[in-house]
Amino acid sequence: MAVSSRQALAPIVVTSGEPAGIGPDLCLTLASRPCPIRVLVLADRDLLATRARQLGIAVQLRDYDGGQAPLTGVLDVMHVPLNAPCIAGRLDPANARYVLALIDRAMTGCSGGEFSAMVTAPVHKAVINDAGIAFTGHTEYLDEHSGAQGVVMMLAGGGLRVALATTHLPLAKVPAAISQNELEKTLRIIFKDLSGRFGIASPRVLVSGLNPHSGEGGHLGREEIEIITPVIERLRAEGLSVEGPIPADTLFVPARLQGADCALAMYHDQGLPVLKYASFGGGVNITLGLPFVRTSVDHGTALDLAGKGGAEPGSLHAAVDMAADLALAGRSHE
Repeated sequence: MAVSSRQALAPIVVTSGEPAGIGPDLCLTLASRPCPIRVLVLADRDLLATRARQLGIAVQLRDYDGGQAPLTGVLDVMHVPLNAPCIAGRLDPANARYVLALIDRAMTGCSGGEFSAMVTAPVHKAVINDAGIAFTGHTEYLDEHSGAQGVVMMLAGGGLRVALATTHLPLAKVPAAISQNELEKTLRIIFKDLSGRFGIASPRVLVSGLNPHSGEGGHLGREEIEIITPVIERLRAEGLSVEGPIPADTLFVPARLQGADCALAMYHDQGLPVLKYASFGGGVNITLGLPFVRTSVDHGTALDLAGKGGAEPGSLHAAVDMAADLALAGRSHE
């Protein structure tokens, strides 16, 4: 990506996530990393300053005003105040609304063209729910509040792209959540964004079965026969390159993946263990189907590392790079 092209983009906004976790630590590392496109962090400014002192990171925190040039060693910050004091490693439900305020501000800025993309540091779902706020995850929250007509979680890394037909659901609820309508909608979003955002002219998508051995001809479940196969056949009749249902235990065999652009798993722990084995710490979570670019890290809040050092920033850096690439690709298609 040319430097001049990156500089022409609106800034990328990074939400710092759960304040007691490693999100603020990771965001501080962006100041020392060359990045031709402007990056700014949404966070409580004092929180970042405190965490920088704890970690011994020399960084200049600069209030974002939209006009300054990016400088190495300087982190542009848009201040969003904490609701309560924060201690690294200690969750506090009082700050749950602060975490959501970061997401809301980034989403508003992306929707209005103020930002070219949003990148999210990890949040802690349980503490948000402990605050009395129903929250399943970033993906579902963005789907509900962005005006999207459905979204898909896809992770990329280690040479793989893995999308999910269902996201953060108890395993017992997964079969009921997979219908022909929802599966077809998911696959259409995948094809649209692989083509439109990733620039893949004719994407090839592999689809897993839900049951062991893809149902063993109906003896181990009928979802493959009654739901997955009919959807695949409809899309193939339209000329889309989609294959399956493939037994999940052989879906990720290298010979099968050769030439594939994405694998669609039926549920979270069917597809993501393989992706994270291949790329943990360097993978990127992308939300397909949004009206703007959103990427995220592939890990959690790591409360035990917060404020102590040792948190690896590779996934956040990869997420920023991918956000820049996707934002530029979107501009080229305008």
